[in-house]
Amino acid sequence: MIHQRLGEILIKQGLITENQLQQALEAKKLKKERIGETFFRLGMITEADLVSALAMQLRIPYASNQAELMKPRLDQELDKLVPFEFARRNIILPLVKNTASLTCAVFDPLDYIMLDNLKQLTNCELSLVIATKTDLIKAIDDFYGMVGRDTMLDQEVEKSYGTEQLDLKEDKSYVSLDAELSINRLVEKAEEAPVIKLVDLIIRQAIDEKASDIHIEPFKDKLEIRYRIDGVLYQIPPPAAHLQLALVSRVKILSRMDISEKRLPQDGNISCKLEDRIVDLRVSSIPTIWGEKVVMRILDRGTMSLELGHLGFDAKQLTLIRKSLEASYGLFFVTGPTGSGKSTTLYAALNEVKDTTKNILTVEDPVEYKIDGINQVAVRADIGLTFAAALRAFLRQDPDIILVGEVRDMETAQICVRAALTGHMVLSTLHTNDAPSAISRLIDIGVPYYLLPPSLCMVIGQRLVRVLCPKCKEAYEPNGLTFGDYKIKSDLIYRAKGCDECSHTGYRGRKVIAEVMAISDKIRALLTKNSTYEDLRDAARKNGMETLFEVGMRRVEEGLTSLDEILGIVTIPE
Repeated sequence: MIHQRLGEILIKQGLITENQLQQALEAKKLKKERIGETFFRLGMITEADLVSALAMQLRIPYASNQAELMKPRLDQELDKLVPFEFARRNIILPLVKNTASLTCAVFDPLDYIMLDNLKQLTNCELSLVIATKTDLIKAIDDFYGMVGRDTMLDQEVEKSYGTEQLDLKEDKSYVSLDAELSINRLVEKAEEAPVIKLVDLIIRQAIDEKASDIHIEPFKDKLEIRYRIDGVLYQIPPPAAHLQLALVSRVKILSRMDISEKRLPQDGNISCKLEDRIVDLRVSSIPTIWGEKVVMRILDRGTMSLELGHLGFDAKQLTLIRKSLEASYGLFFVTGPTGSGKSTTLYAALNEVKDTTKNILTVEDPVEYKIDGINQVAVRADIGLTFAAALRAFLRQDPDIILVGEVRDMETAQICVRAALTGHMVLSTLHTNDAPSAISRLIDIGVPYYLLPPSLCMVIGQRLVRVLCPKCKEAYEPNGLTFGDYKIKSDLIYRAKGCDECSHTGYRGRKVIAEVMAISDKIRALLTKNSTYEDLRDAARKNGMETLFEVGMRRVEEGLTSLDEILGIVTIPE
């Protein structure tokens, strides 16, 4: 049981100051690493300081300052019990075996996956002592009689702290492990208990931390795992590199992919039962030079609010959106880059208008959230079920409302316009930078400009911004900051600080900022003349549309998010 935080121990030992602790906590926000690694990376403490403090924190014997604790028994064949490859890769040294107990020296006593693998390998309960990585690597090389240890010692220390530089030209020893393992062996490896536990742990931790994506990425001699949380990727402590094949195979088996196919991208899905809810994972794999990279998109309905009023729109914007949705026909578009929450806004809009008196059909690629009372169709391009093909069929299904996942081509766009003109409400998305440019995009795709005035009713351009943690956000004076013609009106605004509640990132969750462009008579008149983007934008502004920048700065003034967050997402007006 841990009684003291590592930072508190280091302060009591006089190795760091309170200011240095705060500095390290700030630096840790940028990397998903343990705080001890941050202290070491910033040069505040030595490797010996770090391990000594860990020993005190975890109440584990510190072996580096006691030579007798670092000498393995030579009469117990420990080198056969723990093979050199495993010891060197995981930086552990077997010291003595007593019946069913094995005493080992380790560098990272918190690497529970490695320790579980060691238990499985030796069939022993473990008793640990802790040592520095430098001392351990030297002791391992001495015990197993390895040559050329000095060069490899430097490489290991550099790799551990993130300074390794890959040189592919000098990499003559790399042999693809794919060629060494048969499919049957891969399946066996993937079904081993430690691998099953590892995959479960990775997925469960990602869900608990409200991550949207899990990245499993193989590189030379290492495996990286990253979570995307609130739009930002964070590294987590990875498992040993040798588990990469088994780990990826386990994911592919769960998602019903072909584990024998490693040369082509594949897609699949997994359903996880989590207490009282089902969480869906959309899985994608691609081949890289070091093996297959896997990305799992987490679709957790339990953490997703599908209520328009909870997404971040203000009262004026909600009124305009709801008024458009009440219309019996028209085109309703949500625009923005990938990952800007477009699909969530469309689902929330459907929830707003869902009614037993209405026939609602959707065509999506893929279906992200399953909604009761709505007929949802997944695109299957391999059998000819495209957006356009599904839309043509929808028009014969007596629809009231149609949702199209994305308008990508001329055929889909033209069918959407025709459906809107013949009395249907059509909701869809476009990839554009702002609301007015959606009109230019539709014309570029091939929609005649004269068909847009009678069909288009609403365009929303949106982004997602991280919300400041209410527990730790820090107030400061903007001192009359101006951006173009915009001057911050609030006397105090807030910035991210970081605390335990937000995992020291300074942010918790995300909200929408949006420009909502209702299609007024003035804009329709301009559309009939095939007017320019600038003319349409000016008309929308005069009709009351606030730009993304203006809405974002208002959220800064309200204390919802930080200035840095907004400036990193939207363009400052000239």
